Amino acid sequence: MMSAERERKVTWIVLGLIFLGFMIVAVSIFDSNKKNQAAVDKAAQLSQELAAAGLPVPDAQQIYNVLGDDGGAVCAAPANALVKSILYGQLTNGAAGPGQRPIIADNRVLRGVALIIKVYCPDEAEDFQQVIDDLKTADVAA
Repeated sequence: MMSAERERKVTWIVLGLIFLGFMIVAVSIFDSNKKNQAAVDKAAQLSQELAAAGLPVPDAQQIYNVLGDDGGAVCAAPANALVKSILYGQLTNGAAGPGQRPIIADNRVLRGVALIIKVYCPDEAEDFQQVIDDLKTADVAA
């Protein structure tokens, strides 16, 4: 029969080995700085599209970090009812409550999102284009 002190040592050694094993597995599967070539290519393509459209171009690393290789939240469901309601809620005068009114937004406001969808989820581009075609926009910002 083992003594209580020896049992504690064996228990701590076994637990330590299990914890060490979990740490090795976690470190081997977690690679937060792994660059996906598709994501890098899409970020470069979006940068070029934004520049060609005359829109501000964020750093390619920022685009990569936010959109990854699949477009992130932008491509989750760009033309569903929830996304449309959020978009419509953002195209307002900025007041709250009863003073909130829709505005005629600048036509460049939606061009950036449309370019993201064109690059990252082109299969959704037509549906999103129908959503923004229903909005009244104009060249109102300088």
